Amino acid sequence: MSNPPRHDFYETEEKLTLSVYVRGADPEQVKIQFTDSSLEFSHGETTLSLSPLKGNIVPDSCDYTVGKVKVEIRLKKATEGRWGTLTRPADAVDEPALSQFPASSTGAASGSSSRPRERKNWEKVSDNILSSEKDKTSNEDPNAGGDAALNGFFQTLFKDADPDSQRAMMKSFVESGGTTLSTNWDEVKKEKVTVKPPDGSEWKKWGA
Repeated sequence: MSNPPRHDFYETEEKLTLSVYVRGADPEQVKIQFTDSSLEFSHGETTLSLSPLKGNIVPDSCDYTVGKVKVEIRLKKATEGRWGTLTRPADAVDEPALSQFPASSTGAASGSSSRPRERKNWEKVSDNILSSEKDKTSNEDPNAGGDAALNGFFQTLFKDADPDSQRAMMKSFVESGGTTLSTNWDEVKKEKVTVKPPDGSEWKKWGA
């Protein structure tokens, strides 16, 4: 039996094209058999056996053409993806994973997605506050107790609240200039919280 003919291939995600170099091949003598996982080529005494193929193919969708210097065989992949090589070891388990990783779609995804109107992320604000909270001792803060104790009370209240209540507290406190503290997120999220100064007081913006 003669040595296998020279051959090479190139591929896309969907197909693989194999070139078998047989100069002046007689189309009547070219015989090719396709199975789900193999390819058998013969031309007279020249033969090429590829089994098992790196991935499965669709035999009914495979074809070939006979040229003056080569026979071009086109294989339809059963699953999209790159093979890298033509065959795998006979005792190896089929490797569908090689056919299941599509080309990177990061660019397409980022290009097609529309950016929503930016809104303040109150959940992130509350998470940042919780992560930075730490009880201070009198050595760290000479004002521990008094205002610090009051702050500690509100920190505890904030920490023990559920996420929606935390967002409501942050949004209401910030937007009202510290005059309102609400835990009702369903109510607060609908619109901006207005300033409500104590009776007998007048709200003025700094520098106004």
